[in-house]
Amino acid sequence: MTAPILEIRDLHVSADGLPVLHGVTLSIPTGETHVLFGPNGSGKSSLLATIMGLAPYQITSGEIWLKGRRIDALPVDQRAQMGLGMSFQRPPPLEGVTVEAFTAAIGATALLETEAPALDFGAFAERDVNVGFSGGEIKRWEILKLFLRRPDLCLFDEPESGVDLEHIAAVGKAIDRLLGANTPADPQRTALVITHTGFILDYIHADVGHLMVDGRIAGSADPRILFRHIKAHGYSMPPRDTSVPSSI
Repeated sequence: MTAPILEIRDLHVSADGLPVLHGVTLSIPTGETHVLFGPNGSGKSSLLATIMGLAPYQITSGEIWLKGRRIDALPVDQRAQMGLGMSFQRPPPLEGVTVEAFTAAIGATALLETEAPALDFGAFAERDVNVGFSGGEIKRWEILKLFLRRPDLCLFDEPESGVDLEHIAAVGKAIDRLLGANTPADPQRTALVITHTGFILDYIHADVGHLMVDGRIAGSADPRILFRHIKAHGYSMPPRDTSVPSSI
């Protein structure tokens, strides 16, 4: 098995004094895409925010390792510099910062010109980031933002939620292109994706699915088998013979 790019060890997390994660252990090998399922309030977004180092999440015990380095005490900017990037579900508006200016600041103007049309974002260059954007426009910008940064490990918080049917395919295909590149100049990326609708599975190759319930990983399985089981039986694990090894 390929060495893990992300390793989470017995992670316990609180937010505003309330426990939200209870002993989460998760390992994602380099180049794999893992999908996280679970009911609302189960801790999925809390886990991604904790990996990224966002407030108000506080680690009470456990460890997070990225590329063999422990990062749970590092600030957000250092984690980003190490190759961690996140597509947010509800990012804040940045008044006074245009898409064009943001892109220039990270040295990705050429990429904006080539990648924006695929996400129907070509007319947004002069607009302030997320100011007046619809829910679907915000999600498309979040995917485009990762395309511009090209992090090694991508965290996606419900990338297809709130996106109209006309643009779901564009979002899915863009994520697939972002993750699927595998050349010496642009190696294949690793991802952890939260999904409720499962639409994203129509467009990306997912290696492992995990079920999170009550702030814990309840089990892991083939992502498509797991999603079909959830649709038919609710948030529970499929029969043992469809599960992946517990070491994942």
